[in-house]
Amino acid sequence: MNPADLGLPVDVPSTALFTDHYELTMLQAALANGTADRRSVFEVFTRRLPEGRRYGVVAGTGRVLDAVENFRFDSAVLEFLRERAVVDMRTLDWLASYRFSGDIWGYPEGEVYFPGSPVLRVEGSFAECVLLETVILSILNHDSAIAAAASRMSSAAGDRPLIEMGARRTHELAAVAASRAAYVGGFTSTSDLAAGFRYGIPTVGTSAHAFTLVHDSERDAFTAQVASLGRGTTLLVDTYDVAEAVRTAVEVAGTDLGAVRIDSGDLLLVAHRVRQQLDELGATSTKIVVTSDLDEYAIASLAAAPVDAYGVGTQLVTGSGHPTCSMVYKLVARATSADPKAALVPVAKKSTGGKTSIGGRKWAARRRDPDGVAEAEVIGVGPVPSALADRQLLTHLVKAGEVVAREPLEAARDRHRAARASLPLSATQLSRGEAVLPTEYV
Repeated sequence: MNPADLGLPVDVPSTALFTDHYELTMLQAALANGTADRRSVFEVFTRRLPEGRRYGVVAGTGRVLDAVENFRFDSAVLEFLRERAVVDMRTLDWLASYRFSGDIWGYPEGEVYFPGSPVLRVEGSFAECVLLETVILSILNHDSAIAAAASRMSSAAGDRPLIEMGARRTHELAAVAASRAAYVGGFTSTSDLAAGFRYGIPTVGTSAHAFTLVHDSERDAFTAQVASLGRGTTLLVDTYDVAEAVRTAVEVAGTDLGAVRIDSGDLLLVAHRVRQQLDELGATSTKIVVTSDLDEYAIASLAAAPVDAYGVGTQLVTGSGHPTCSMVYKLVARATSADPKAALVPVAKKSTGGKTSIGGRKWAARRRDPDGVAEAEVIGVGPVPSALADRQLLTHLVKAGEVVAREPLEAARDRHRAARASLPLSATQLSRGEAVLPTEYV
């Protein structure tokens, strides 16, 4: 059984209203003046990376495909639009049979991206493409921000596993998406059961301070937990006195205690003291898990500490200071008429303040040096140079309205690991800097 096929309360029957009011008013006007059927090309990109970031991570692609499939205006949705007089009857009739029938190309999930990268390209009539703007951006901006933070954290953690545990720090539905994005970015498990059920992500968890506090003594709490979950469990040792708790934990569980968790204090100092104490007590295989408002910098600072795993919550689900990627969805080409054979012409917004865009239906490729290390993100309009033909990044995701590139989440996770490894070494530095690859337009 695939849990993702069951449907969940975290899913919605329709994504049609995950949009902005003006998408529908544009549609109404376009239907009235005959531009609705013009063949159009929209692209998703960001003009810049968040300050100090060296690369971005594409995440949420699989959720975008689900959202496009579920973008349906059922009777209840249509009645809502009619009652609010959002659009006229002609538009409501058109929406009643809406099905996206165009094509979507994009960077595969887990791939890295840079300023200007056309991470998603949506092609079809103006009417059917313009409606998808908001839901696509809401998914990609959120998930890619979480995945980028997760990638930095997993790079800092090295081979040590990371547990996503931020559900209580964000919206309940965002928590599920954040768990998924974190897994793409390199986390190994989540505390969120809905994410485990929906996406098959491994789930973990043992106890909180409340469990210790509800018992008459710490020993009673540890004894109850070990009796229930076995000696391989993780005992939380910082409710009262850490040294005393570690001693009690080993007395209760024995030297084959699975792990202890530290959730407060000077983690670097406490971890060293706990490791020494565990070893002196003969619990040399007992692992140490640290939590407590960690981010990539805190994780990096613990690289030399005897820590075996990290649990990350708030900083992860808020993008570690950058909760959005500032991606935009722009019309870059459109036909000169509604004739299916009409030629596409580039279009672009011209403005001051850094909001200009480049017209034309684009391709993207990543040039590598002789050692296989990426050296530039190359973006162009028109024929792809032969030297870059096998380096193209966009893949066909939706063809004539049908999803053609759905894949297991593990594939995106593995892809990200490979993509990050192909970047210059400076990509994983936590010090502030510019994008690790230049963007070249040809």
